[in-house]
Amino acid sequence: MTTVSSMQDIPRQVRNICCVGAGYVGGPTAAVIAYQNPHIHVTVVDKNEKRIRRWNSKHLPIYEPGLGDIVRIARDGSKRCHFNNELANQDYEASHPSGLFGPNFLRYDAWTTVQARQPNLFFSTHVAQSIREADLVLIAVNTPTKMKGTGAGSATDMTAFEAVTGEVAQYARPGTIIVEKSTVPCRTAELVQKTLAVHRPGVKFEVLSNPEFLAAGTAMKDLMYPDRVLIGSSTTPLGRRAADALAEVYAAWVPRSRIIFTNVYSSELSKLVANSMLAQRISSINSISAICEKTGAHVDEIAASIGCDPRIGDKFLKAGIGFGGSCFKKDVLSLVYLAESLGLDEVGDYWRQVVKMNEYQRDRFSRRVVACLNNTLVGKKITMLGYAFKANTSDTRESPALEIIKTLLEEGPKEISIFDPCCNPVVVRAEIKELIKGQPTLKEDGGPIEVYSSAYTACENSNAILITTEFDEFRNTPEKSTPKPNSASQIANMIDPRPFQNRPKGPTETEILSLHKYLMRTTPTTAANHDDPLRRYKPEPACEKDCPDCGLIKASGYSTAGNTNENRPKERVSWSKISAQMNKPKWLFDGKGIIDAKEMSQFGIRVESVGR
Repeated sequence: MTTVSSMQDIPRQVRNICCVGAGYVGGPTAAVIAYQNPHIHVTVVDKNEKRIRRWNSKHLPIYEPGLGDIVRIARDGSKRCHFNNELANQDYEASHPSGLFGPNFLRYDAWTTVQARQPNLFFSTHVAQSIREADLVLIAVNTPTKMKGTGAGSATDMTAFEAVTGEVAQYARPGTIIVEKSTVPCRTAELVQKTLAVHRPGVKFEVLSNPEFLAAGTAMKDLMYPDRVLIGSSTTPLGRRAADALAEVYAAWVPRSRIIFTNVYSSELSKLVANSMLAQRISSINSISAICEKTGAHVDEIAASIGCDPRIGDKFLKAGIGFGGSCFKKDVLSLVYLAESLGLDEVGDYWRQVVKMNEYQRDRFSRRVVACLNNTLVGKKITMLGYAFKANTSDTRESPALEIIKTLLEEGPKEISIFDPCCNPVVVRAEIKELIKGQPTLKEDGGPIEVYSSAYTACENSNAILITTEFDEFRNTPEKSTPKPNSASQIANMIDPRPFQNRPKGPTETEILSLHKYLMRTTPTTAANHDDPLRRYKPEPACEKDCPDCGLIKASGYSTAGNTNENRPKERVSWSKISAQMNKPKWLFDGKGIIDAKEMSQFGIRVESVGR
């Protein structure tokens, strides 16, 4: 029976949030929640002091397009600013000294004011204090695949999650809402409740499941414009009240129609199923690519054909060297372990095959490289363009590139050169040294691997180039032409987000951010306020004189998180220039389907592509 006191303990409105875990999920999620809810005090806690130091500096520990803009406003606060909002006429305006106008702008006559805001996003190592002060605690710690003991290779390692649960149980106030943000096995909420009952008998907590559906490289877009927000709770009045409180936080920017309520176990399982289904599609099209290579069919043409069927759709049908990242493999294997632990061995075998196919596709690509080079790499230089597991991120976890490197090392190449436009060469070297043990790997240690900060240097005197990440910089296919607007109204609809609806509180944070990005695209890079066209930013936190990140940037041109300059020119490499530097015969192995083989033939480069 629900008591009046326990109902009163659950907050109707959340005013203070603690997010435990400052990694790829916790940091961006908390930043967007704080950005969209200036009235909520959001603290991200982590025991990793270096990570917290970076979150509190201009050197963010991870790279995600758009993350820096949101962190600066929420963490540092903002100044009062103004912009023209009401449309005056349909004429193009000449460039204006303020930097707020350009040849593609419409003219606006009425000023809109954006009020200053105070910081409400904080990063700290004081875990206990932050938990104690919170109305709602998000648990966003790492839950990797277990590598030892029962379930090794499939089960989820809940060590960090369990430790956080213990701390929450010890320090949280009665009625605190506890939210599973980490990807966890189904029925974890039940284990959390039991843990809480052991540490705090008689004290009521509500446990919610609120899984993230973020993709590396587009995480900020996924957070700002989610296709759904899933909240799982118990079916009791207390559970529903807790779910409503969390929904109110999201409703600051997410339409209510996109907030979905389920029971807590359905929510937990939905995350595993979503990633497993996506991984299954990738493995399915990759299996077809192997058939294509034997029959003369073209996998891209097949994908385009079947993608027209609305029952199938065209998403995740791009053949390549397989999926990577921290989620897909881990979540498929977690689903496998769940099925096997429930005695559903056939179900487990079905999903395990998704991972096996992924590994087969990656290894098949490596074997193809060796076979085309006369079954020997001795005395040859191999260049890998791309090290991160996907484009527009510095995330290298479970990257197919690393496993390909391991395979190629066994063939004794003269050199394996690596270039990635987002990854810091210093960090990549350290990671390779850590992950590949038992033999010298880096050039500096007597091994064959060298990491470069230039694609041209990496490709110089190369016998073969492998494209292992789908960065636009490496493409040679024609750029999609964008129709030129033929009227001022088209420009406003296609590019300029103004005019915004007049509201008593002014434009929303989402609207302000969209205008900021538009002005960033259209303000000349030579303008003094190019990085802050609305003049809204406050100064970033100053670094100490001995800041290691500043030293790293001076030495390599990259930050710890990688190339975080989101406005860097994404110029495509000159394949004619690269070709002139390669050794004959010139080979290019396209593992991501971004190269036009016919175009390459004019440079004397022979292309081998997946599924062709």
